[in-house]
Amino acid sequence: MAAAARWLRAAAGLGGRFCRMTLKDVNLTTKQPLCQFVQRKPFVPSIVAYNTVRCMFIQTQDTPNPNSLKFIPGRQVLESRTMDFSTPAAAFCSPLARQLFRIEGVKSVFFGPDFITVTKVSEDWDWNLLKPDIYATIMDFFASGLPVVTEEAPRTDTAASEDDDEVVLMIKELLDTRIRPTVQEDGGDVIYKGFEDGIVHLKLQGSCTNCPSSIITLKNGIQNMLQFYIPEVEGVEQKSFISIGTGRC
Repeated sequence: MAAAARWLRAAAGLGGRFCRMTLKDVNLTTKQPLCQFVQRKPFVPSIVAYNTVRCMFIQTQDTPNPNSLKFIPGRQVLESRTMDFSTPAAAFCSPLARQLFRIEGVKSVFFGPDFITVTKVSEDWDWNLLKPDIYATIMDFFASGLPVVTEEAPRTDTAASEDDDEVVLMIKELLDTRIRPTVQEDGGDVIYKGFEDGIVHLKLQGSCTNCPSSIITLKNGIQNMLQFYIPEVEGVEQKSFISIGTGRC
């Protein structure tokens, strides 16, 4: 499966201290393959929109969440980070997110480095009715030349801090280099929120929010991979937060 193969490629690139520190005398080749860490249905590209005036392609891609759709405009959205807008109030610093929230039926908006994930209110809303307005909004925005965000966003909690101990640094590095890129391919993200008593606290964003397969992703994918390389990790739990517009993005 495509998703399992991505986890396998992600783990295969790990070396150095992860293997030496946590596996000790165990041979990596004798471990279970990482394809058993997560089992999700692969997503397939759907439609491609083309506007001859603006010369812009927008590709759509299904996600594991039927209420979320990934829009790929073929250009950079954010430089290297992600931003989650769960409510219109949280989108005050993003002109693009504000415009998308004006479309009836849009519940939340998520920005990745090169994609936009839009989540609809419920399955009662037909994507075939929502997509034309979303296409037009994205194309009009990029044609305007306005910035995607108007204020500097704070660093994410996955960024390394001088106060982090060795275990936390290893968790953050594994999240940033192997786990988050895989989750972002499905139109979402996972943010580090803390490590206490052996439990890693994470926040799922984008298409991963309220996704039927989010528990599988969290337990069979993320938890198994963290435990495989970091024995201090005993489990993973999801943190739930309500975004209410705090004066920053």
